[in-house]
Amino acid sequence: MKLHPMIAALRKHKAGVVLIALQIALTLAIVCNAIFIIGQRVDRVNRPTGLDESNLFLVSQQWVGAPNADTPDGVAKLDAMQKEDLAALRSLPGVASVASVNSLPLLDSSWNGAVSLKPDAKFSDKSANVRTTYYFTDDQVMSTLGLTLVAGRAFHAGDVQHQGFRDNPPRPIVMVTKALADKLFPQGGAVGKAIYSDGSSTPSTIIGVVARLQAPAVGTWANDFAWNATLIPARLDANFSRYAVRTRPGQLDAVMRTVAPALYRANPLRVLDDNSVKSFGDIRAKAYRADVGMAILMGVICLILIAVTAAGIVGLTSFWVGQRHRQIGVRRALGARKVDILHYFQLENLLIAGAGAVVGIGMAVSLNLALMHYYEMDRLPVAYALVGVAAVLVLGQCAVFVPARRASNVPPVVATRAG
Repeated sequence: MKLHPMIAALRKHKAGVVLIALQIALTLAIVCNAIFIIGQRVDRVNRPTGLDESNLFLVSQQWVGAPNADTPDGVAKLDAMQKEDLAALRSLPGVASVASVNSLPLLDSSWNGAVSLKPDAKFSDKSANVRTTYYFTDDQVMSTLGLTLVAGRAFHAGDVQHQGFRDNPPRPIVMVTKALADKLFPQGGAVGKAIYSDGSSTPSTIIGVVARLQAPAVGTWANDFAWNATLIPARLDANFSRYAVRTRPGQLDAVMRTVAPALYRANPLRVLDDNSVKSFGDIRAKAYRADVGMAILMGVICLILIAVTAAGIVGLTSFWVGQRHRQIGVRRALGARKVDILHYFQLENLLIAGAGAVVGIGMAVSLNLALMHYYEMDRLPVAYALVGVAAVLVLGQCAVFVPARRASNVPPVVATRAG
């Protein structure tokens, strides 16, 4: 089948050809970037936190008339109150373990800083510092959070200290995640090495390395250190406290209902509201609500654009078929088979869709560059553009098939008598 007569025929319908090609190009540009955004959001939502997330919940509570955390006596009283809470929670039926924590992954409440191999490193010196998030916890953290130890040892009860929320005492020992250990010590062997926190001159010795522990921050600003966590064996004493609780399998809901009464029995001078006791599943759902919403919105936009483009191709091809009844009949009378007519309209659509796809690739790249500039989006992989081109070409062929088949079924005699 020669292309020259086909191109000559398309020139007679320039407006329709240009509009459909531009519609295909715009659809390709938007859908490629939208699917890329959906893929990124899905990857974010499915990121492993490093926790054993089942049977885990968090208790967040605030004291009423709490002692002053800026005085040694007040800090001691707050720590005694916190230890009383821990004992009350650990005594509940169905509880496997409890750990004092300042935060959890995805909670969006974090204590961030930087660690270095050099003492007195200035925070502005990015070459000497590695960003990290700090988890203040106790010796029950491994079993409670379900962390995996890959080197060294975990905290012992004798390692755990306590400090006021605003205090910054020395940190003799710490544990770090493997991601942080690999950045600090690319050659391995992090256990037993010294690091310095937040420009300190006092070293902290790494005693253990855990496989993974995600940062509490869920914003894109924390992507660079999402897996760089430092665990410090210390309870934070303040006018509020947080406890991570692991239950025995199947007893999560039952244990969560008993938490508030048990804590009020231990000390009624506290505030516990409806959001004070949350399963980790609820924490994850809240953290990624915006990502899931964005993915759904992008998916709906893609479906609408694809449907509109397909409808445009069907409508224009049907219009052309109606206009070309006589020409189709002449070709059929001269010996053209049904399949020849079908292939003619399919090839014609392929030319239009191909031209639109070429323009669409340029538009997709331009749109991606704009998103990178204004919204810190990653560069669009070439594979997405190629898959997008293949998709619009297949879409065009599927959309043109019905009107093209209708054209191929026009009887020669009827067509030659038309008009």
